[in-house]
This record gives sequence, C-alpha cells and structure tokens, in this order.
Amino acid sequence: MTAAQELEKTTQPVRGTKKKPPGATQGSSSGRQGMFVRLDPDDKQRAEYWAGKRGFSSVNEYVAEAVVEKIRRENLDYDLPTLEIARLNELVDQVAALAKNSANLERVVTTGFDSLIGLTRGDNYLLDDEDGELR
Repeated sequence: MTAAQELEKTTQPVRGTKKKPPGATQGSSSGRQGMFVRLDPDDKQRAEYWAGKRGFSSVNEYVAEAVVEKIRRENLDYDLPTLEIARLNELVDQVAALAKNSANLERVVTTGFDSLIGLTRGDNYLLDDEDGELR
C-alpha cells in the first residue's frame, strides 16, 4: 500500500458510522456510555493481543471488562487464584507447626530446669543409695 492510499484510508469515514454532534453521546442498546482512552502503543498492542486471545469482539470490550475488574480489585471484591490459596494454606500450616514446636521446646526447657533444680536440692532418684537389688 502506498503512502497516498494510506492517507486516503485514514481520512475516509468508516462505513456504517455516523458523526455525532459535539456534546452528544452515542446511544447504545446496552445503555453504556462512551469514553475515550489513550494508551501507549505497546499497551495497545498487548490489549489487542489479549482481546483476541480471550475471544472479545473488540478491544473496547476488553478494556471495558478490564476497568470493571480493576474496580472490583480496588473494592477488595475478587477471588484468590489457586496458587495464592495454596501458598496461603502452606504458610498457615507452617505457622501451626512452628507453634507446636515452640510448645514442645517450652516443655523440654521447663522439664530440664526442674531436673536441674531437683539435682541441686538432692531429691533426685538418681542420688538414692543403692542396696544392690533391681527394682
């Protein structure tokens, strides 16, 4: 395509579209309002790619869905992906194991100090006199 053909293509209106008067909104059957969005060329290309990959009829539909999803995330109204749930469950299990290990360590230390105190007092069964018989 030559540069002249490209220029002619960009200046001609798209078939089936009509210009609206300034300040008027285009009516749609879904009752949605229009909005103009400027994107970086790389972001636009990615949006086109994902819109096609996800089966959206147009990039506008994809952007509208993205805005709705972003608003839901801002409102903390979203489902956690499976990977995040699995990691969170793993962390909960690790904290429970840590609490159990801490309780066991506390029990061992307490028992050890009780034994040491008993030895210093002299009331330990190991310090009893032996009479040579097995009990």
